[in-house]
Amino acid sequence: MDSRIRLFFVAVSIFVLNFMAVTDSYAVSDNIKILKDIPYGESQKQKLDVYMPVDAKNAPVIFMVHGGAWRLGDKEAKAVVRNKVDHWVNKGFVFISVNYRLLPEAHPLKQAADVEAALIFSQKEIDKWGGAPDKFILMGHSAGAHLVSLVSSDLNAAREKRIEPWLGVISLDSAVYDVVQVMSARRPPRFYKNAFGEKMAYWKKASPIYQLSEKTPPFLAVCALPRKDDSCSQARSYIEKSKSLGTDAQLLEVDYSHKKVNSELGKDACYTQSVDEFLRRLHPDINSMLSSQSARTRKNCG
Repeated sequence: MDSRIRLFFVAVSIFVLNFMAVTDSYAVSDNIKILKDIPYGESQKQKLDVYMPVDAKNAPVIFMVHGGAWRLGDKEAKAVVRNKVDHWVNKGFVFISVNYRLLPEAHPLKQAADVEAALIFSQKEIDKWGGAPDKFILMGHSAGAHLVSLVSSDLNAAREKRIEPWLGVISLDSAVYDVVQVMSARRPPRFYKNAFGEKMAYWKKASPIYQLSEKTPPFLAVCALPRKDDSCSQARSYIEKSKSLGTDAQLLEVDYSHKKVNSELGKDACYTQSVDEFLRRLHPDINSMLSSQSARTRKNCG
C-alpha cells in the first residue's frame, strides 16, 4: 500500500477513535445540573449541553467546541467533557458543550457561523444557567480549535453580529491557523482537501491568521509536541502575529498526543495548572476560584 494512502487511513482512524465515544455512562456529582440538547438553530446538529453548579450565579463560562476533522465528533464525547466538567464546574464555572453541522452538510465557514450562532444564543440565555454574558472563555479542540480561533480572530465580524466580548480563548492543538500554508504544500492530507477545497480565496477566509488584524482578547494556543504535522509551528506563527498586534498571546507546548491534549485537560496535573494560570489572569473572580491547587500538583509543577 502506498505510504501516503496508509497515512491517510491512519489519520482518519485516529480521528474516529478520538471523538466517537460519548458520555452515556458519565455520572456527575450531585452539585452539578445538566441541561441536554438545547437548540440554538433549526438543524438537529445545532444543539448544546450546559453543565452548571446548582447554585451558580454570575459565574464564568467555558464555551467548548469539539473536534473531529470537521466531519466527526460530538458534544458529549468523554474526551470533550468529563475531566473539564469535573475540574471547572466543581470550582464554580458553567460549562457549555456545542454541536454544529458537519461535513458534508456544512463546510468550515458555515461551521464557524454555527459556532457564532451558538455563542450569541448562549450569551443571551446564560443568566438562566447561572453564568455571566461578559465572562465567556472560548475553548475548542482540533477542528473545534480552528473554529474558535477563526471566530475570535475577526473582531469586526463579532462586533457586527453583536457578540459580547469574551474574556479569552484556549485553542487546543489546531494545525490550521494558516490554511493557505497547509493547502499549498505539495501533498496536503486528503481530509484537509475535503474540508477546504481548492480555492485560495476560501483558504484565506478560513485561516485565523489571515483574519487577525487587531488586538484581541488573551489567547492561549496549546500544541502537541509529538504531532508529525507540527501543529506547534502553526501555533507559534499565530501567537507571534497576535503579539505583534498587542494581544496577550501565549504558546503552551505539551508532551501529549493530539488526543490527550483534549482528554487530559482537567486532570490534577501540570498541564491543567498551566491552563488555570492563564485563566486566572482573565478576571478577578476566576483568580479567586482557581487559587487553590492540590499540594501534589504545586510540588510537582513548582
